[in-house]
Amino acid sequence: MAQGAQTAAALIIGNEILSGKVAERNIFVMARELFALGVELKRIVVCADDIPTIARDLNSLRAEHDVVITSGGVGPTHDDVTMKAVAQAFGVGLERAPEYESLLRVHHGDKTTEMHLRMADVPSGSRLINTAEIPWPTVVKGNVYVFPGVPEIFKLKFGVMRDELKHNGRFFSHAVYIDLDEASLAPLLDTLSTEHLNVSIGSYLFWGTGSDYRTKLTIDGRDAASVTRCFECMLAGIPADKLVRSE
Repeated sequence: MAQGAQTAAALIIGNEILSGKVAERNIFVMARELFALGVELKRIVVCADDIPTIARDLNSLRAEHDVVITSGGVGPTHDDVTMKAVAQAFGVGLERAPEYESLLRVHHGDKTTEMHLRMADVPSGSRLINTAEIPWPTVVKGNVYVFPGVPEIFKLKFGVMRDELKHNGRFFSHAVYIDLDEASLAPLLDTLSTEHLNVSIGSYLFWGTGSDYRTKLTIDGRDAASVTRCFECMLAGIPADKLVRSE
């Protein structure tokens, strides 16, 4: 299990993403879930359905991050090459997982074909994990978690990460909404970022109409006291008539 993980990377696999034929929708779900679990998503890479490319990117990401999550390229068709690429990255072959094969045979019954059973071919030595909500297993090899690219299935199966990462702690956060643009706030943010090194400070300009604020500032960190100190200093540095609200 990935208990103790603090950093994660995502590898999004698919020619359809790179060509704009399909809109990528899994990153938002992944980032939000990982943040809630106390894991920082540090990097996102998008690559084509090419085994050497996937393997190279995986080896780079898994060496530099506690957890790597892949999305896409899982299935029985010619362009579903993620399992082969994961196996290549780890220097192992594919093997048919008996428990996965049994699920497929029960699901398809007399219509089961070899094409269906290809879904049960996983990198040798993988773990297969599932949840009560969905019996179809998620394949894990080392610190690499392999997820499908279909957004509805991805979201449903991503629940396995809550069990895998449930003891990793959490982030503490505050947000401040201000009726000033970012340029006006730059001196304050420079000071805060210099004096509060244990937190992450974000600044997000709202562009458009229909909002009661112009800039949203955020503070995130693993130490509650550090986040609170920065939050208090931030509020003290904002003119009272420009502070819309804080949370």
